[in-house]
Amino acid sequence: MVSFDFDKTLYDHGTGTIPASALKALDLLRENGHLIVLATGRDMDNPFSKPFLEVLRPDARVDQNGAKIIAGGELLFEHYIDKTLLKRMMAYADAQGVGLGVTLGNDDYYVCPERVREAELHRWGECGRQFRDPMELLSLPVRTVSFIGSTKEAEAMERAFPEVSLRMFSIDYGADVVEKGLSKAEGLRRLCAHYGLDMRDSFAFGDSMNDMEIIEEAAVGIAMGNARAELKAIADYITTDITEDGIWNACRHYKLI
Repeated sequence: MVSFDFDKTLYDHGTGTIPASALKALDLLRENGHLIVLATGRDMDNPFSKPFLEVLRPDARVDQNGAKIIAGGELLFEHYIDKTLLKRMMAYADAQGVGLGVTLGNDDYYVCPERVREAELHRWGECGRQFRDPMELLSLPVRTVSFIGSTKEAEAMERAFPEVSLRMFSIDYGADVVEKGLSKAEGLRRLCAHYGLDMRDSFAFGDSMNDMEIIEEAAVGIAMGNARAELKAIADYITTDITEDGIWNACRHYKLI
């Protein structure tokens, strides 16, 4: 079983594409009998992400950092944030002036949307989000939320909410908010049990802090060359950047293809 993060591991934000070498590696992994898992902070059923599923054709998915697990089209596990916790976090974000929310369908529900807009204008030069009243989240099914702010602000929120972890993105402008007990690693364990495999049979690729547990707990944890330094420090192997055929090179290194 070989698990891949999506953003900046499979998907190159610089080009807006998945490198041809990565797609070729996935094809060869399939031919060699390896199960392919997509483990991401995204909800891959979101309209903006779903088209990539047709390209990648994963055997299984760990979406939203373990809040939704799918194997062969079958929903194995799903978890929603407790509304009391969500309300408390939203109130905190509003008081502290940090972004907190999630995209559901085509709509973006964020406390302090100006922080989201500022971050995306700085990063991409544009912000095309369709912001709606974030209080609507309290009546909608929400599995996970994202935080938009600095590392220092994220650390402060973790202290205020010990029931969650904030896993910083590969660039320091935001984080995935992950409830304790959920992780990509826990999702991979559930998939191993489903397929009758052992974690000792697993490889995992990643670049950001939401990949920390899966990189530590898979038999072989592989950090991309463009990964955060903290992730590289705990990885079993550091491959080249996503722009330098990182997935292909690591798969060849371990003779998976």
